[in-house]
Amino acid sequence: MNVINTPRDLSPQARTAAIVQGLLAFMAQGGATDEAFNQQALALFAHQFQHNPAFQRFCRQKGQTPRSVNRWQDIPAVPISAFKALTLSCQPLADTDRVFMTSGTTQGDVKGKHHHPTLAVYDASMRANFSRRFMQGQASIAMGILFPTEEVMPNSSLAHYLALAVQTFGMAGSQYFLTPQGLDTARLCAALAQAEQTGAPYALLGATYSLVHLMDALQQQGRTFALPAGSRVLDTGGFKGQSREIPMAQFYAQLSSLLGVPASHCINMYGMTELSTQFYDDGNEALPSVKSGPHWIRSRLVNPMTGEEVAHGAPGVLVHCDLANFNSVTTLLTEDVGVAVDGGFLLLGRAEGAQAKGCSLAVEEFLRAAQA
Repeated sequence: MNVINTPRDLSPQARTAAIVQGLLAFMAQGGATDEAFNQQALALFAHQFQHNPAFQRFCRQKGQTPRSVNRWQDIPAVPISAFKALTLSCQPLADTDRVFMTSGTTQGDVKGKHHHPTLAVYDASMRANFSRRFMQGQASIAMGILFPTEEVMPNSSLAHYLALAVQTFGMAGSQYFLTPQGLDTARLCAALAQAEQTGAPYALLGATYSLVHLMDALQQQGRTFALPAGSRVLDTGGFKGQSREIPMAQFYAQLSSLLGVPASHCINMYGMTELSTQFYDDGNEALPSVKSGPHWIRSRLVNPMTGEEVAHGAPGVLVHCDLANFNSVTTLLTEDVGVAVDGGFLLLGRAEGAQAKGCSLAVEEFLRAAQA
């Protein structure tokens, strides 16, 4: 196993190239032991402690340094809201290849920024994970995308994610159906009808709220489809105030009845701009579904007031350690509540009450330390 090693005398560009090479090799493995993951996480922690000034100040304030941290679970978790207030980057911003920005739905127009010196690691993470979890080994499938193109939204990580899906796994004729005027229902229905007639599996991918708009349009028109066996749906991101909200059991039941795709083939992707790796479930026949990720990301559940891990099976706020986040910070305190279960975690929703207060206090603590 090659552990990330970056000599101090390397230029920032050479240092990044060495880290990327090591990460790509690690991700290409079939899996990773606890010890292998821990070694990679600690190597990245040492790198980010040295080259990410805001993160270093936070760690020192907490008394946690590469000399004292021996487990990935002890790497200080940075609240995701910190991406809205500070620059978290090991590389000079002039060397940034792409900046992904959050939607700004939680703090108005304030957007978090995630700087990527190269998209090589993000892209490799997406392709390998998507191939196994959504494509399930199938090489390609005709796709319909219910989200703007990457050209329209160049700072959207989801737009880039979906562009990668089409470029890597989409058959010729895969199309985008969201226009500046809204959902092109007529053209989408024609594509769904063609899939019915040809018997070729079809995949619809997009934001959860876009699928709600599709379901509303189909119900208004009194249309249903019976897509061929092997067809599937991917939704992500929730409703974000962009559509009516539906209980998830009802959401997947309506999708199934309108498209003829069983809930077992309706996959939810859980990701965020501040991460470089996504989580998936194995369908939504049973709810809530178990989310899990590849071997280069691990999660734990904490009490945000104390930072301590909660008991297995107890609700807590999710902390993710994503090795693909090589340039910012690997370890993030989210604002999402979950429960650890065998094989992954259950996603229960956004933090509220005392948990939300704990997340807010964690943000305040980070900002005080990082800006000191």
